[in-house]
Amino acid sequence: MSTSLAVDGVVQLVDEHGHAADPAVLPPTAELLAGYRAMVLARRLNEQAGALVRQGRLAVYPSSHGQEACQVAAVSVLREDDWLFPTYRDTAAVAARGVDPVEALVLLRGDWHCGYDPTAHRVAPQATPLATQLLHAVGVGHAARLRGEDTVVMALCGDGATSEGDFHEACNFAAVFAAPVVFLVQNNKYAISVPLARQSVAPSLAAKGAGYGMPAVLVDGNDLAALSVTLSDAVRRARDGDGPTLVEADTYRVAAHTNADDPARYRTEDEVARWLPRDPLARLRTYLIAEGVLDDAREAEFAAAADEMAAHVRHGVSAEDVVDPAELFAHVYARPTAQLAEQEALLRAELTEEAAR
Repeated sequence: MSTSLAVDGVVQLVDEHGHAADPAVLPPTAELLAGYRAMVLARRLNEQAGALVRQGRLAVYPSSHGQEACQVAAVSVLREDDWLFPTYRDTAAVAARGVDPVEALVLLRGDWHCGYDPTAHRVAPQATPLATQLLHAVGVGHAARLRGEDTVVMALCGDGATSEGDFHEACNFAAVFAAPVVFLVQNNKYAISVPLARQSVAPSLAAKGAGYGMPAVLVDGNDLAALSVTLSDAVRRARDGDGPTLVEADTYRVAAHTNADDPARYRTEDEVARWLPRDPLARLRTYLIAEGVLDDAREAEFAAAADEMAAHVRHGVSAEDVVDPAELFAHVYARPTAQLAEQEALLRAELTEEAAR
């Protein structure tokens, strides 16, 4: 199916009641079933990570609860040799790409590195500063194009990132040089506490694509089927050398921004309640049950896999690592400066004195 990549409405294939307007244009049922399983694991990862924050095992966790369809679809359309550039809220996507979720959570424990090898998984470190990863994503895509490779880069961001200059620069450069990048904007309606209406008065964020001469499409961000078809089209277009695409996923951040946030200060419970029936897992579950491919046994199988993953995360994150204070100085300069060496010696002396007491 072609979505026509035009900003002329919201692309939706399965509605919030689990009804498909035209089953013929949906991805194969087996793909949707695999996508549902991946979303079950993503939802459980969000829940488990939130619990670990409350237990003091994680410093922070920006949940993607309610956005699992975006997380799963963004990864499912990529080849093994493609690249994913995630944000701080995309841990579920990182895990869906094959990164051990324990490694994906290392950064959120407050460690100095991202926890996994970006080159091994073709997953860039999760970016906390808004939109900075988009420039890096375009650079990787442009480099691949110059080398004659057919690599595609999936660059994730939120609506808040579209207010940053880096977003503009990344989109403009990608369009001008036909970089093979798919920009997936997960419009979850808030940049921390700033609502979308205070960020942009454009008819949609996808509408901004016209300013860059870039094809753009607005898609139901809670519809895994629509996301899969839309992103597959965009990836195919980029791989064929036709340049970037801007995809806006209309979704909602059900949970707080992070554990340090009090969403009651800027949104009402009624607003959240209006989005709950549009849950991405519930609608796809309803559709798959109606199609006869999801039954109690299969659901129990998926739940068991989620339980196993959650137990692995609990064990891995709760393990007490032996911390070497020297790591503070190990990767600052290729050749340590005299001041850095002096600071390291001072710290070691203080630690030795403390241990002798």
